[in-house]
Order: sequence, then structure tokens, then C-alpha cells
Amino acid sequence: MPNTKITPAPRADFTFASDNTAGICPEAWAALAAANTGSVESYGADAWSSDLNRCFGKVFGTACDVHLVYNGTAANALAVAQLCRSHQSILCHQQAHVDTDECGAPEFFTGGSKLVALPGAHGKLWPADIEPVLRRERGVHFQKPGALSLTQSTEWSTLYTPAEVRALAKLAHANGMAVHMDGARFANAAAALAERGFTPADFTWRAGVDVLCFGGTKNGLSSSVAVVFFNLTLGRDFAHRVKQAGQLDSKMRFAAAQWIALLSDGTWLRNGANANARARQLATTIRTLPTLRLIMEPEANGVFVQMPPKVATALAARGWHFYDFTGEHGYRLMCAWDTTQQDVAAFLADLRTAVGAEPATKTGKKKPPAKKPGAR
Repeated sequence: MPNTKITPAPRADFTFASDNTAGICPEAWAALAAANTGSVESYGADAWSSDLNRCFGKVFGTACDVHLVYNGTAANALAVAQLCRSHQSILCHQQAHVDTDECGAPEFFTGGSKLVALPGAHGKLWPADIEPVLRRERGVHFQKPGALSLTQSTEWSTLYTPAEVRALAKLAHANGMAVHMDGARFANAAAALAERGFTPADFTWRAGVDVLCFGGTKNGLSSSVAVVFFNLTLGRDFAHRVKQAGQLDSKMRFAAAQWIALLSDGTWLRNGANANARARQLATTIRTLPTLRLIMEPEANGVFVQMPPKVATALAARGWHFYDFTGEHGYRLMCAWDTTQQDVAAFLADLRTAVGAEPATKTGKKKPPAKKPGAR
């Protein structure tokens, strides 16, 4: 998937570039401060880390085996390595982050497992997309599928419903595959599906997911992803894999304290819901503007819009950072836990000016220059 950066001029506004550009949310910041007292045992033997399984188990309504790592690349790569042997393959969507943006980490940590990237409508996989691969019969000459990886919410800000996850997991399990869920934006998916009456359990373990990589960084944490095993047998000795990969945090209390703070009072869902709401606010106005077209109806916190190059250039000249995600003038606007209605209004004011070819006037808030964000 192309990831061409729109290079801005003087004012640098990263609000819609990526949800990685947002800061730490107040609840996580307070948890860091509270944990920063005295000396405690290291490497996860502290009270906060010891409470992780109970805390996640309460959210999901089942027993969990939880391991914290620094980032999504490590979480996904180590999780699929736990599920697959080197002679097996991992089935995923052709635009899944595990295939397009992990620098070969899944292949590296599995010791040779092949990623088989499949097309699927709306950024999702369907049983009909997977079945042809399962019918391939070349004996020992073709890597046997060992895992199915699903992204929730998807790279196109769409959602798998519980029924869709269940159908895919049933097919995977019937063919000897484990099910991995890349949940870099799991909070956004959970908040959106909660509006439809679904719980996190409904589209994870109850639907057949064996392991979830639950992203915290995009949800307001400093830098942390929780690898949550629902299939406790598959998670056996995963702690050793984490250590071997250099992902065991010696001061794990700080990561664990943030997770417990956000999960205990529902902050994680509120953060996800805010980002989703701001995406809907953006999309509502974009639908009304001439020469613009929504590529996909946003179900989570990303808005994908097709716009003429001159409009994108005009916005970049006003300092807005965002990405070309299709190579055909299709751009991504990503909302974060801290995106405000005022942020959206400022962007839309400049967007209206750009679409109407009117002289640009300075609008919106000023921000200090930020570092160039990552693609995701």
C-alpha cells in the first residue's frame, strides 16, 4: 500500500496524520506518576503487573494470559510465532499491517513462516477469500496454513462483526489454524461495536479468537501493547519468547499501571469513542463537499477520502499532515483519543476554502512542530 507523505509548509499540524501522534492521556499520565514512588520488584513481579490477568479478565469476562511488549510490530510478530511453525503460513489481508509494515518481523520471528496476503472487500477477509488457499494441494511443496490473522478495526477503518469473526474462526479451526487478531485500534472497534450492543468478548474469544494484540499506544498510553491469550494452552512459555526478543520491560510497573488505570474505569472505551465520533464529524461534512468522495464509510476512527491533488496541496500548504494511502489521490485522515471538535472544525474550514478555490485565510489552532509520524 503506498504511503506517500504530503509534505507541509510552515505550520505543522499532525492532528489527522496518525493516532500515533497524540500524547499520553491524563489517566495514563496520572498512573505513571502514581507508580513512580519508591522501589519495587522488577521484570513484572510488581503489584501492578501481577494484577494484569485479573484486570483484562474482567474486561473480557474470561481467564486471560497477558504479556506486555513495547510495540505492535513485536506483539504481532511474537504472537504469530507462537502460533506457527517455520514450515507453516499465515493468512492475512493484503493490506494488513503484518504484511505491509512490519519489515519482515513475522517471518523473522517465526523462522520462515510465509505470509499469504489475500484480497478482500472493505479491508476484510471473508471465508470465500480463504477457501481457495485451503484447497491448494501440493503436499510438502507448499507451506501449510498455520494461522489466520485478522485486523480489528481494519486498515480501512471497517469492522468485523462478531458473526463475521465467528465464521472465519470456525473455518480456520476446522483446517488446523489458530486465530490471531491485530488490535492496534481494538479500542476503536470495541467502542463502535458497543453502540451495536456487543461486548469485547463477543468478537474475540467467544467468536474463536485465540490471541489478541491489544494496542494501547493509539489509545493514550505511552508505548505498550498487550498480547492477550484466550487459548491458554497456546500461550504456554510465551514469556520466554518475549524475553528472548528483548521485549521484557525491567520496569514493567509503569506500563502495567497505565493499562490498569484505563481498563478499570472505562477510559479506554471513552478514548476510542471520542476518536470515532470525530471521524464521523469529519465524514459528515466531507460528504457535502464537491469534488470529494468518501472511499469507505468510516466505522471506526479513520476517514478515507478521494480529493483532487490541488486540494491536498492546498491543505499541505496550510500545514496539515496526512497520508496518501491509495496512490490514486485517496487520503487518510486519522482521528485520535484527543482529537477535539475544534480540531475538526479548523481542518474543515481550510478544506472548504481549498475546495472552493478561495484565498486561504489563517484558521485553526497553532501547534509546535512535531516529529514525523510513522505510517500507521
